[in-house]
Amino acid sequence: MDAALETRLDQLVRRHAEIGEAMAASGVSGAEFAKLSKEYSELSPIVGGITELRHAQSEMSAATEMAAGDDAEMKALAEEELESLRERLPELEMRVRLSLLPKDEDDERNAILEVRAGTGGDEAALFAAELFRMYQRYAALRNWKFEMMDLSETGIGGFKEATASITGRGVFARLKFESGAHRVQRVPETEASGRIHTSAATVAVMPEAEEIDINIDDKDLRIDVYRSSGPGGQSVNTTDSAVRITHLPTGLVVIQQDEKSQHKNKARALKVLRARLYEMERQARDSARAADRRSQVGSGDRSERVRTYNFPQGRVTDHRINLTLYKIDKVMSGEALDEIVDALTAADTAERLAAAAE
Repeated sequence: MDAALETRLDQLVRRHAEIGEAMAASGVSGAEFAKLSKEYSELSPIVGGITELRHAQSEMSAATEMAAGDDAEMKALAEEELESLRERLPELEMRVRLSLLPKDEDDERNAILEVRAGTGGDEAALFAAELFRMYQRYAALRNWKFEMMDLSETGIGGFKEATASITGRGVFARLKFESGAHRVQRVPETEASGRIHTSAATVAVMPEAEEIDINIDDKDLRIDVYRSSGPGGQSVNTTDSAVRITHLPTGLVVIQQDEKSQHKNKARALKVLRARLYEMERQARDSARAADRRSQVGSGDRSERVRTYNFPQGRVTDHRINLTLYKIDKVMSGEALDEIVDALTAADTAERLAAAAE
């Protein structure tokens, strides 16, 4: 390891020890103790990894010295130990380097999923519906709660747009690279000549924001209520339960009409609006950081083409990492989506490691 990294590791070990001493001292206020305790718990696994690495480095040094001796038996034992340590040290070092990477503070958040039909008419809407159900099945496989928030359907079972709230452990971390344009290539059922058509749908995955994260001023909102036009039964269609909220400073518009209660629709619309505003802030932060990096696995921009689903060839290709899987049925059922997500996460980690080393 380079000298700069060694110095950084020494600083972290010292800081961990200092915090431990400070927490043990008398006269520490409750608020200060809570602050120190949080930092101590964050540093503990990092320092644990450093300690394990340093111990292995010490063993390596001792075994190297022993291998240089004259005792044949001890030399053989030392060579065996060295072989084991040569395999183990890179793994320990990588673990320490990974622990030093800045964490995405939003990774553990729940998420708001939005899927919209893009170019391609009815076929695009049908594909949007399939994508939405893919994420619904994926959520079920991971024991996440998937709650429909808003749905605009076409007459033939397609979705013009659909919104859902996904709740569970590490939801945003697993889904954040899904944002962007998803393209489908296949022969539509309505195509008599058997020609392959290309259609698209866009996906947005946004970390769910709390009120403390985004302060929305009432004077910045225009709230309109009207009768729901969608399916849902007489009580939905005969009361002014649908809500449209316009955020005047940004021009963002959120419509909610799935619930029979105006109050519930308003609460849901504010939840989506808060997520969109938080995502705008996040994008601005990420763009500023990305300007200093050579590349990004995914910008989260809806216009970025991220994946192609080719049904005639049974393949799914993620263009950001040039990954192709010939198991489209398992991807669409949610079963093989983890393979893509894991590869994207690994690529992002590799890029961040490379950036940190520069």
